[in-house]
Amino acid sequence: MQIIEVVDKQTRKLFHQVPHLIYKNDSNWSCPLEGMVEDVFTPAKNASFKTGEAIRWVLTDDKGQLLGRIGAFINRKKTNTFEQPTGGCGFFECVNDQEAADMLFDATREWLRERGMEAMDGPVNFGENYMNWGLLADGFMHQGFGMPYNLPYYVDLFKQYGFGIYFQQFSYHVDYSKPFPERFWKIAGWVAKKPGYTFEHFSFDKAEKFVDDFCYIYDEAWRFHEHFEPLDKDEIRDFIKTAKPIIDPEMIWYAYHDGVPIALFIMIPDINQILKKLNGKMNFINILKFLYYKQTKLMNRTRILIMGITPKYQKSGIEAAIFWHQDKFMKHKPQYKEVELSWAGDFNPKILALYQSVGGVHVKTHYTMRYLFDRSIPFKRAPIIGAE
Repeated sequence: MQIIEVVDKQTRKLFHQVPHLIYKNDSNWSCPLEGMVEDVFTPAKNASFKTGEAIRWVLTDDKGQLLGRIGAFINRKKTNTFEQPTGGCGFFECVNDQEAADMLFDATREWLRERGMEAMDGPVNFGENYMNWGLLADGFMHQGFGMPYNLPYYVDLFKQYGFGIYFQQFSYHVDYSKPFPERFWKIAGWVAKKPGYTFEHFSFDKAEKFVDDFCYIYDEAWRFHEHFEPLDKDEIRDFIKTAKPIIDPEMIWYAYHDGVPIALFIMIPDINQILKKLNGKMNFINILKFLYYKQTKLMNRTRILIMGITPKYQKSGIEAAIFWHQDKFMKHKPQYKEVELSWAGDFNPKILALYQSVGGVHVKTHYTMRYLFDRSIPFKRAPIIGAE
C-alpha cells in the first residue's frame, strides 16, 4: 500500500473519488460539494489557517487502486486547551480493511506528533463543529446537511486502532405536522410578548450587524465550556458567503433584551436532498438543476445548526419564544415537514432537555473519538457541563 499526499489537481481528484467508491449505490449518502470540501483546505477560504495548518492524503494498493483518504489538522487556538495538546483528523473514508485504516491513522498521528501534539480527535472538521464533525454510530439513514454519514464498520476501524469515545452527539427529529406541546407554546407566547424583548430574523443587507451579534452571543453562551475560544468573525463571514445560496433569512433568528443580543437560532433547508442529485459537482448544468429543485420544493426537511443563549437568559424561556416566532413563518412554508435538531453533545444536559421539550425524538448518534499517543495515560471522557 502507498500513502500519497494531496498536492495537485490529480491528487485532489483522487481525494474526491474515494467516497464515490465507498458509497456506490448507497441511497442514504449525499455527496458533499467538492468545492465546499476544497474550501476547508484552502487558506484563502478557511479562517482556521490563521492559527493552524492542514494536510491530507489518499491511500492506494500496490496496483494503484484507491483504498481510502484522510486529512489532519492543527488549530493552535485550541490545541493547548486540552490536558494533552490535541490535533484532529477528518474527511476519513476507507474500505473495510483495518490495515488500510491503520496506515491512514498512522500518517495522521506522526504528522501531528511532529508538531507537538499528544492526541488526536476524529473525525472532526478544520473549523467549527456544526459541519463535518463526528462518526455516525447509530441512525444509518439520510443525514441533514453538514452532518457526516459513514458505513457501520467505520466505528470498528476507529476502535480497533485505539480511539475511545470522547463524547457522543445526539440528533433529534421533530415532525412539523404534529403540534408542539401545549405547555411549551404557553411559555413561548408569554415570553415573546414581554416588554423589552425583541426578535429579528437575519437579512443580508445587515449581515455585518448580525455577524457581530452572532459572535457576542456565541462568546457569552460558550464562555464557560471547556476548551472555549472566542469566535473568529471571519469564520462567520465565510459561512454566510459560502452558504448564501441555501440560507433562508426567515430561518435565522436573533433575540434581544433592551437592545442587547441574548440568543440566536440558525436553521437551514436540508440541501442534502438536492445534493444527492448533483454528484458533488457544481458546474453550469448542476447549478441549473440546483435552482430547479430548489423551486420545486424538493426539500421538505430542515436542520438546526446552532442554538445559543447567553447564561443570564438560559432559564427565561427565550428559546420557546424563538420557536414561537419561527413557527409563524414556517406556516407559510408548508413544504417543510421535518426538522433535524443537531447536534447535541452528551456533555450538555441543557440542550438535550430543550430538544426533548419540543417533542424531539432521538434518532441518530455520532461519536467524537480521541486517540492518546501515550497509551499508558488513562482515557477520560469529556466532562459534563455544570458537573462538579
